[in-house]
Amino acid sequence: MLTLLMASLAFAQDAAPPPATVDVGVLKNSDLRVVQKMLYTKEGRTELGLSLAVMPFDGYTVAPAILASGTTHLSEQVALELQVGGGYGLKNGVYTQLESATYGVAVEAYRYLASVEAGLEITPIYAKMNLGNGTIVHHDVYGVLGLGATLEQSVFPDGAITVAPTLPIGVGARIFVNPKTAVKVEIRDNLMVEYRGQSQTWGFKQNVAVSLGLSFFGQAKK
Repeated sequence: MLTLLMASLAFAQDAAPPPATVDVGVLKNSDLRVVQKMLYTKEGRTELGLSLAVMPFDGYTVAPAILASGTTHLSEQVALELQVGGGYGLKNGVYTQLESATYGVAVEAYRYLASVEAGLEITPIYAKMNLGNGTIVHHDVYGVLGLGATLEQSVFPDGAITVAPTLPIGVGARIFVNPKTAVKVEIRDNLMVEYRGQSQTWGFKQNVAVSLGLSFFGQAKK
């Protein structure tokens, strides 16, 4: 009797149809996508930032500055930014040497005083970084393109003032500390065309600023 029962079960298994399969063909790299869990979101939120900056690459001056920014995030990838800054360009070693008694050269240079810029921020990258010991850091990478104006002053004794149309181009990153706070690092090249009163000429100038600061996020708009 047991033998008959075992034989019946074996027959039933053989008679059962095989599991259905679907032939999807060959998968290409473009068919694969990793879904990244975004722990810190920005869409619909306002970001206020305060940074310390330095402009060290000018030929004749070095300018420490303070930058304040307000950013409205329309989506996770697109935002509108307004940034204002203030500082003071100091004569560097090259300028000091040129105006010394050894050379006696007066260079028509202008120092940074203030700036205001409005621009579009694009954030194509959101990523995680494993620092070890179970520590995961969330960060994003963004680019900035805008328009603005820069206030500068001649280093000559007359202190002539000029306002230069400015095209800021930059790249930066946010390192999220918590949902409301992020460390922000950025390098921005401010391309300017300024009028120089002493020589009565227009000149091209770059103020490359490297900055480090904090950003604070408000609540998302509902």
